[in-house]
Amino acid sequence: MTKDPDSSGDDSPAWGDYDRLERAIGFISRNPSPTPGLTAVAAAAGLKADEWRQLLQRFARLTPDAFLAALSPDHARSLLEGSVTLFDDNAPFRSPFVRHRLLCQETRLRRHARAGEALCYGFHDCPFGIAVVIAGDGGLCGLGFADPERRQAVLIDLQQHWPQARFSPDPSATADLTRRIFDVSASPCDPALPIVLDGTGFELRVWEALLKVPLGRAVTYSDLANAIHRPGAARAVGAAVGRNPISFVVPCHRVLGKAGSLTGYHWGLARKHAILAWEAGCLASVK
Repeated sequence: MTKDPDSSGDDSPAWGDYDRLERAIGFISRNPSPTPGLTAVAAAAGLKADEWRQLLQRFARLTPDAFLAALSPDHARSLLEGSVTLFDDNAPFRSPFVRHRLLCQETRLRRHARAGEALCYGFHDCPFGIAVVIAGDGGLCGLGFADPERRQAVLIDLQQHWPQARFSPDPSATADLTRRIFDVSASPCDPALPIVLDGTGFELRVWEALLKVPLGRAVTYSDLANAIHRPGAARAVGAAVGRNPISFVVPCHRVLGKAGSLTGYHWGLARKHAILAWEAGCLASVK
């Protein structure tokens, strides 16, 4: 799926697919009842019914009915089942993809990148449009999502997490990381994906807790606050979730409102819908 980032743009097959998905998601969100039919959803995406089926198969091996189900409030609420007990044990980080290294002012490392530290970036096709990826010697440092015309704006947004670093384009250095991030066939025996998180002590505790939320599950802001032993800090937790610099890998998209509402998402609610639908398809394909 990953291509040369300089070639990602309006004519990218991955972007074309995601653009149509986003239009369909917007149509479904505006017409929740009665549930729109196949032909209407396909038309909203600018496709015929068979073309829409093929797109969903490429995207996440979903049928049109399964895609609609993955966008439903019932599906969101089902992700929250058992969320209050998700953090009860002392198990290590459960993400099958990630081994992380935390950079924290309270530990042996620094609050921000050293002045002049070299970080690289690349733009890559992914299931959710264009992935803007930042990496350094320690591993993945930043991940966000962009439309073709907003690639540079998203890059600047992510660079603000590392204000003293020196950035250079190097798509060859970020391509393999991107491939691994979205590789649903990854085995637990594969080398872990290293990530570098830099934030305040409170933010790091929230992001650590997020890494424990597995595929096919979700938590509320209150759940996260309780998990870090700050039960009255749900709003502060929400702010920390919003400042997550490594989207998707640190799964802030798996945080929902108490009734299963999607609440906010830095990269847009349509993308949050798309990511949760993609994960539903991935989970179904491995069962």
